[in-house]
Amino acid sequence: MHFLITGHTGFKGTWLSLLLLELGHQVSGIALEPEKGSLFELVSLRGKLKNDIRLDIRERHSLESFVTSINPDVIIHLAAQPLVRKGYREPLETFETNVMGTLNVLKASKEVESIKVQLIITTDKVYKVDESETIFTEAHSLGGDDPYSASKAMADILTQSWMKINTERAISIARAGNVIGGGDICEDRLVPDLVKAYSQGLQPNLRYPDSVRPWQHVLDCVYGYFQLIQYMLDTKQSEVWNFGPDNEEQISVKTLAERMALAWGVEPNWNHVPEQLFKETRFLAIDSTKSKENLNWKNCFSSSEAIIRTAKWYQEVLAGKSPEMVSQKQIQEYLKIATL
Repeated sequence: MHFLITGHTGFKGTWLSLLLLELGHQVSGIALEPEKGSLFELVSLRGKLKNDIRLDIRERHSLESFVTSINPDVIIHLAAQPLVRKGYREPLETFETNVMGTLNVLKASKEVESIKVQLIITTDKVYKVDESETIFTEAHSLGGDDPYSASKAMADILTQSWMKINTERAISIARAGNVIGGGDICEDRLVPDLVKAYSQGLQPNLRYPDSVRPWQHVLDCVYGYFQLIQYMLDTKQSEVWNFGPDNEEQISVKTLAERMALAWGVEPNWNHVPEQLFKETRFLAIDSTKSKENLNWKNCFSSSEAIIRTAKWYQEVLAGKSPEMVSQKQIQEYLKIATL
């Protein structure tokens, strides 16, 4: 099977690409240049791909040309402006990329006959949140107060509309929680900040220590995408799916920071530095019962195990081990567990 991933140079896109390659599939990618020191560069992913295209998904005509020439069997759309705080700073780019970029990807694939199924990745932040501590199912209303969340909710809604009027192939939406794992260097992400602090003997700064998020290991998330693709190929169904941890595994920022410190072997201390400019949701949790019951999917790692494996990846790489070998070993270990 030939997979085309948009956003394959990013953190999640790289892990997804490595997983698919380990499973014996061909992978092509369309994305912006990877960040310096990214996991994409560390594991030398470029040389493993059938096609590695640099393109902004806002460039509709070029995108259509490349998707046609690549001629994939499956498209997984990950490319996005993924940061809440950057969304506040650069709202126009955020809406253009996340909304019109998604529409461009859908349009580009419409006339490519080789494409059997298409998966659009949005986020757990598409839901209309309040202070009720609702655990969201796929049927809950969508919303979004900040530019990032609003743009992803808009992308989700437009994809649902597209699914209804374009029925020649299965198109589904996956909404996942906060992923953690080795090799994330993205700004304003908790784990990279923790790793930087702990590796330098410093106390990390936490902006929202009591905020609860649906953390899960990146391999649990991307393997869920793969299982969904298999389901779509079998059933030809177009649906919406949540992928997140069990309810008891949805933990606060400070709990993650403390567990990460223990996994790193340092004292679990941190500084609370309140955010003055940008507001974030206090509680966010999603229900993945549908994926568990219909896809036979589950998180193989608890939140504690996900944190331990994440810390281990960074520590082994900092100790001089090859990022490519460490990543491949973690994928192979994961697949042994997931396929039992």
